[in-house]
Amino acid sequence: MRLTLLAAATAAALWLSPAAHATPTLIASGSLTGTADLSGLKGTLENGNPAGILGGSGSALAWAGGSTFLALPDRGPNATAYAGGGAVDNTTSYIPRFHTVSMALTPNAAGAALAYTLVPTLQATTLLSSATPLNYGSTAGLPAGNGVNAGAPAGTFYFSGRSDNYGAGSTANPANARLDPEGMRVSPDGKTVYVSDEYGPYVYAFDRATGQRIRTFALPAGFAAPNPSAAGAAEIAGNTVGRVANKGMEGLAITPDGKTLVGFMQGPLIQDGGDGARYNRIVAIDVATGATRQYAYDNQIGGKTYNSSEIVAVNDHQFLVLERDGKGLGDGSKAAVKRLMQIDIAGAQDVGDLSGAAALAGAAIVPTTFLDIRAALNAAGISDGKVPSKLEGLAFGEDLLVNDMLQHTLWIANDNDFVSATSGPNSFYVFAFTDADLPGFVAQRMASSVPEPASWAVALTGLCLLGAAHRRKRGR
Repeated sequence: MRLTLLAAATAAALWLSPAAHATPTLIASGSLTGTADLSGLKGTLENGNPAGILGGSGSALAWAGGSTFLALPDRGPNATAYAGGGAVDNTTSYIPRFHTVSMALTPNAAGAALAYTLVPTLQATTLLSSATPLNYGSTAGLPAGNGVNAGAPAGTFYFSGRSDNYGAGSTANPANARLDPEGMRVSPDGKTVYVSDEYGPYVYAFDRATGQRIRTFALPAGFAAPNPSAAGAAEIAGNTVGRVANKGMEGLAITPDGKTLVGFMQGPLIQDGGDGARYNRIVAIDVATGATRQYAYDNQIGGKTYNSSEIVAVNDHQFLVLERDGKGLGDGSKAAVKRLMQIDIAGAQDVGDLSGAAALAGAAIVPTTFLDIRAALNAAGISDGKVPSKLEGLAFGEDLLVNDMLQHTLWIANDNDFVSATSGPNSFYVFAFTDADLPGFVAQRMASSVPEPASWAVALTGLCLLGAAHRRKRGR
């Protein structure tokens, strides 16, 4: 992404013929490999996995400026059953965290299958914590009976992936230690990380440097489940309103000006029909005031409903939503539906006072298809059986030269559930697109998190001259 040599930029520009792209085009793919993160945690989790296990890093992906991205695992490894773990859905005291990843893109020679080679490198791991005490569970018979990770440094209140880590009150209680992060964005100044979660659902702000929570955003009351349970099935059975277990706030967007967060529920609320129903809710949050607005989204494609996995802002009123089935690599089946859908909330009705599928039907936003991800990966030689089943991370990145034009980039990542043996590594797919592909696109202005290398000053002069010649080709 960050080009430090004029020759490298020129090589990328000559990779394809000058014809403009009709649709977003895959230009690179790469994987984050390894088994250990950089948290420094020692010891093991309840299921025997290392406390510092690396995996699941595509649950969310956020651009942090330049070639730097933040990759977010969810609540940790729970795909393998362990003794007594059934009481907590086999979750563990894995400490939620985010990884800082450098994404190095190198232009390939003309004729290569893809325009760029991508090499992700793990730079840091940041654990998420609270400045005030949190509620931890004490389920009998589990290896870590008090719900606190045994390898965690003393004196800090870390969040946890274990489902019994909650206290009195509804699932919205911000003192609960349990956290299942699924969406993430970075503030324009690069100092704050916003995270959305499925347990509450919650939307929290964390200090990017320390990982400590600095703010809680209050979500509409109807989103929380009044009666928490450590077992998802019991929690669903014990509530008539609120989010469905494991179908909370899966996605999070931030508008290019950094003023609004937009959270996306993975599935309909219980009062709106619950799992398998048609209308999800979107919540727009004013960062300055905390005020919210709600919108309904029609998540049906071809007569079926799907999991809404992520949302990213095109501008202050248009968004891309990642919709997918659960098929593909990791599921032992063939992927069928992996799509980016485009929506526009301008003029849409605030449905905060509405409840039930029938009431939402007349106000729901109907999306249009922006990109068939499965078809695009197929065209690049990735068969349906090799398309990751859980594509969940989505982010715009830095512009670069492709096809003799300065183009925008769109990044997609997968959640491998910490089981690379069956689900493959954490992979990243980079697409290039023009303004003609996505009219109205506004890039987020982001303070770079990584100092430019010394060679950048030398290359900048040449790139500016080359860029001037190509700006008129952006398709504005």
